[in-house]
Amino acid sequence: MIIRKIVRIVEETRREMGRDVEPPTRRAAALAVIKNPFAGSYEENLDELIAIGEELGGLLGKAAVEALGIAPEQVESYGKGAIVGPMGELEHAAAILHPKLGTPFRAAVGGGKALIPSAKKMGGPGTEIDVPIHYKDAAFVRSHFDAMPVRVQDAPRGDEIVVALVVTDSGRPVPRVGGLKKDEAKKEDGLR
Repeated sequence: MIIRKIVRIVEETRREMGRDVEPPTRRAAALAVIKNPFAGSYEENLDELIAIGEELGGLLGKAAVEALGIAPEQVESYGKGAIVGPMGELEHAAAILHPKLGTPFRAAVGGGKALIPSAKKMGGPGTEIDVPIHYKDAAFVRSHFDAMPVRVQDAPRGDEIVVALVVTDSGRPVPRVGGLKKDEAKKEDGLR
């Protein structure tokens, strides 16, 4: 894997609609800009990208948790996304995000029973992607349904892929739409 750049973004919300958010809600993204080994050509076997996804799951998961400055077990939500440059194809993002990225990402965040929500798209330098996130142990916890928009101003170039992992230490600021609460979740099946 050839990494051109790693970017970390931390967002902290202290006030929402004129109300103090106490404690502030925080989320962090860790992004890697990597060379796409299959840019410009069709390849039937995507094992190389699957292996890259496995490596990035641990590397970026750890970087995102460290950016928040919390213990892995304190991560509440997670998500993943990728933007493929114009010389690649959407399947390249799928190869990175799906078969093997999840196991090392879960290890980096101290577990996680729920599916890791994902998004993928094609785009050029500066393309933004909304990385979906939800509670890591029970997908139906509504207070944690969210997304974090991320971008790298000079990526992806035509032969690159931007891979983004997002973690939070909380749900949305001032959640109030009901549903399953975090402290009510059974955390057994990844759903409730």
